[in-house]
Amino acid sequence: RKSGETPLKSTTSRHIQDTMKASFQCILHLVMVALPAIAFAPRTARTARVARPTVRMGTAVPIGATVESLLSKNKARIDKMDSGASELTRLRFAMAFDSDAEATSAFNEMMKWRAGEGKALVAAAEEAVAKATAGGGWDNDVVRDAAPHGALINDYIAPKNTLTLSTDDGDLVYVIRASLISDKDMMDKVTVDQLAEFFLYVKEVHSLVANARSERTGRLCQVIFANDISGTRQAPDSRFSKALTASSAQYEKLYPSLAGPTMILNLPFILQAFVGLLKPLFPKSVQERLKFKPAPVLKGLKELTPLTNNPPTRKSFLNEIKGLLRA
Repeated sequence: RKSGETPLKSTTSRHIQDTMKASFQCILHLVMVALPAIAFAPRTARTARVARPTVRMGTAVPIGATVESLLSKNKARIDKMDSGASELTRLRFAMAFDSDAEATSAFNEMMKWRAGEGKALVAAAEEAVAKATAGGGWDNDVVRDAAPHGALINDYIAPKNTLTLSTDDGDLVYVIRASLISDKDMMDKVTVDQLAEFFLYVKEVHSLVANARSERTGRLCQVIFANDISGTRQAPDSRFSKALTASSAQYEKLYPSLAGPTMILNLPFILQAFVGLLKPLFPKSVQERLKFKPAPVLKGLKELTPLTNNPPTRKSFLNEIKGLLRA
């Protein structure tokens, strides 16, 4: 210990340093996980070698764009894709890439995955969404129960730490508070591949819901990411990070143009000064999607569950998100 430094001061200093380190690592982890694969779409072992498409992240679709205008603008490219997929799915691929060849190649790889390796997952998600909406509302338990390896994972990935809400306009808000996920305990019970498949199922469900709403409203719906850093004291388990990275690497490959803005919320005060250093770590196109903001309503919750069962709280939070998107 330095001369004149008290034990309490030394302990406090170490605690601050540990918190800063853990929060910084968690931020980088969450950003890279939440954002779609930035510059590549890695192939799986069971797919043929293809050129890695360049994702045109710089032309992100603005929130609220109309489907009709986007279809008109991208019609020529859409018509070159297999009509076996929905027009909205083809539209999302058409918007995501620089050239017809890149868009068509990525689209064909997606179709191959859905007909082969991903067939069971796609079918499970489609059946779950159909059952969840059969009564005209949304039965979330049906969707959770149908998730791959849900019996092992649902106790850890639960509404208290991870959930999806809807804005009044129909966009999905995917809220994550990583500090409430017992990732080490979970990873002691599941494999990296099992968890990656679980999160890929979540993406498929998001895609089905967003496309259905887009067709119904005529407004292209997206997924807004709200990553809450509140309570972060340690970096994520390395196996958890690996599983999420494996899943997120598939995002632009399988679900391009689905992701909207990504928000990193409630940074510790001691880290707020480093925001200017964080953003330049990412491509300019990614920086345009990325927002570091305080979210007092969200921070005031001990867990996320009230966002599902307390209408006034949910309304306050969604209004908060609406304001952050405008900022």
